[in-house]
Amino acid sequence: MTKENNALVRVENLVKHFPITQGIVVQRQVGAVKAVDGLSFNIKQGETLGLVGESGCGKSTTGRAILQLHEPTSGHVYYKDEDLTIASASTLRKLRRDIQIIFQDPYASLNPRMTIGDIIGEPLEVHNIGTPKERRERVQELLHLVGLNPFFIKRYPHEFSGGQRQRIGVARALALNPEFIVCDEPISALDVSVQAQVVNLLEELQEKFNLTYLFIAHDLSMVRHISDRIAVMYLGKLVELADRAELFNNKMHPYTIALLSAVPIPDPIKERQRKRIILLGDVPSPANPPSGCRFHTRCPIAEELCKQEDPPFEEKQPGHWAACHFVKKAQEYME
Repeated sequence: MTKENNALVRVENLVKHFPITQGIVVQRQVGAVKAVDGLSFNIKQGETLGLVGESGCGKSTTGRAILQLHEPTSGHVYYKDEDLTIASASTLRKLRRDIQIIFQDPYASLNPRMTIGDIIGEPLEVHNIGTPKERRERVQELLHLVGLNPFFIKRYPHEFSGGQRQRIGVARALALNPEFIVCDEPISALDVSVQAQVVNLLEELQEKFNLTYLFIAHDLSMVRHISDRIAVMYLGKLVELADRAELFNNKMHPYTIALLSAVPIPDPIKERQRKRIILLGDVPSPANPPSGCRFHTRCPIAEELCKQEDPPFEEKQPGHWAACHFVKKAQEYME
């Protein structure tokens, strides 16, 4: 993917394989789980890029590899002009102020033995920012910012609901005034009634602080609501990337077409008329992915070429990328 001047984050051929080992005393590698296998995309300043796909396709691993929480097997991740994959530990430590993450599970990501004042203030302490009084004031300011009572700083995580805990996670991510935040399925563990509140909060914060998000999620309707562009992932690879409206109105990849056919439409007449695509079989193992196009084992329009050649991820139309040998055939299949 070509370099864009306004890209805050650039990912080039990112690969993350987890080794499979055997042996008790002497362990030897006998294979690898190909969680992320050659991703390339840009995230522009101030935008939200939605990343969707089935469970186990490598979405969370992608987010963590971008932040170097998982060391990539190969490839490059550029934040502005800094290559994070070869940056020194001291350089990465400084860049941690600008790149943060909101974790998926608000119950597991907060230390139950720490007060929320200590949890939110920990990044300030780690980076030696401000005096104890200034940190406490900053924590209270952050709590107010995410819609919580500033006087709750002495309470513990178990005293809060799931939605409130996720707001605490958002406050912690904002503590150092970052520019880029990976939102790793931040609403999937929450009640439906609370999900919209958290998403609205993220949108308000983005507008207020000009934040840039990589928003990882399963819920396509929520991704459509919050994202500027959407990337679709299948078994470690990107299969489609386009603007939100373009992706929903002119989908090109058979997997994207099948995925979006499962999204309910609030119009009963249109819902009855549209074609529903049910994919057969299970997702192959990332430890032993199929040859050629990884989707060909479940694709309703697959041909012999799909089994032999992996389609390149290329720009089919301006700003619309897809990895499919038979885009027109896929679109005709939907009609």
